[in-house]
Amino acid sequence: MSIGLTIHGVPGIPEVGPGDDLAGLIADAAEGAAAHTAPVGGIRDGDILVVTSKVVSKAEARIRRMDRESAIEAEAVRVVAQRGDTRIVQTRTGLVMAAAGVDTSNVESGHVLLLPEDPDASARTLRAGLAARLGVRVAVVVSDTSGRPWRIGQTDVAIGAAGISALEDLRGATDTHGNVMEVTLNAVADEIAAAGELVKGKASGIPVAVVRGLAHRVTEDDGPGAAALVRSADDDLFRYGSRDVVPARRTIREFTGDPVDPATVRRAVSAAVTAPAPHHTTPWRFVLVESAATRARLLDEMLEAWIADLRRDGFSEAAIAKRTRRGDVLRRAPYLVVPCLVADRAHPYPDQRRASAERSMFLVAMGAGVQNLLIGLAMEGLGSAWVSSTMFCPQVVRDVLEVPPEWEPMGAVAVGRPAVPPKARPPRKPEAFIEVR
Repeated sequence: MSIGLTIHGVPGIPEVGPGDDLAGLIADAAEGAAAHTAPVGGIRDGDILVVTSKVVSKAEARIRRMDRESAIEAEAVRVVAQRGDTRIVQTRTGLVMAAAGVDTSNVESGHVLLLPEDPDASARTLRAGLAARLGVRVAVVVSDTSGRPWRIGQTDVAIGAAGISALEDLRGATDTHGNVMEVTLNAVADEIAAAGELVKGKASGIPVAVVRGLAHRVTEDDGPGAAALVRSADDDLFRYGSRDVVPARRTIREFTGDPVDPATVRRAVSAAVTAPAPHHTTPWRFVLVESAATRARLLDEMLEAWIADLRRDGFSEAAIAKRTRRGDVLRRAPYLVVPCLVADRAHPYPDQRRASAERSMFLVAMGAGVQNLLIGLAMEGLGSAWVSSTMFCPQVVRDVLEVPPEWEPMGAVAVGRPAVPPKARPPRKPEAFIEVR
């Protein structure tokens, strides 16, 4: 525990360019500052340096000749939220930030500055360089500006770190009243990054701050870096902005070999059954095919039924082989869900017109339930693909899955971790689908 801190900027660092020795520039500027402002200036053993990511990016030649929108597309792996031209995205390093951290200030017109490719590696390199030049044991935090949910304004956060534990885990410790702390994880590196920004500023021309008084936090080894601060998708309760949840649903046909946590599918089912349905019914049933043997048998018998249908339709064996390859997505997925419609409370109208309308109401409710399921899976970070095949051989499906005869299979949903990020979805203007009367 520190009872006092001092924070001072390091003036005199020249404009940084591609290939520059950033550690050398910082060391020279710090030594010059120490000569004029001793005992405050300079860099000492146990100091923590907060370095603006912009100068790190410039030294690492992360300048690109391209427009800002193209740069955001290239750096983003997932759009978290979007409003107008503003996009909050996740980068390849897991950071969630506006515009993927792409910067167009203080760079030549027509160029953009990207974040460091590996900010933790950048911090380690800087730390080693300063140790070699100054003989000091310091920590390095690479910082960048970030907005925050539920709060107005921006603050600096740590995107890279070396020589410091980014998190302080107090879980299991007791407070002053003897209560056990169960969830307390202090984001120490973020707190230090924000403190450093108080003396750096956006327009001061001082890209490095020295935080002194936290020597007990400086570690011998580099540590896990700021990557420890990135929340995993499975733990993220706010994976998407509310207006971006529905567009997040994408058809995924290639999956990793990672197993699917059954609990995540059950949470998606809980979202599915909030769909509207006629007559206050709950006509949805979801068969979760978790047994590998059952899945193999189901897909094998469905394939046999499909091939038999195609042969009756007069297709050649070559054409049959080509068509049946479309069902491979269900085999590639590590997890299957078979949605079923149970319309046992449908009204038994005697005339065809009303009976047909009644049937349509339940089908619409089933479609809403399946859509909710797919969106729920996307919110859990899972990819999915709805395939209609079970609708063409319902008795085969009922026999294999051992479900009642009144359950109507409504396709199958392949579930798994996407092997690659989905391609950008071309925008569809709503006017093409609207008629106003």
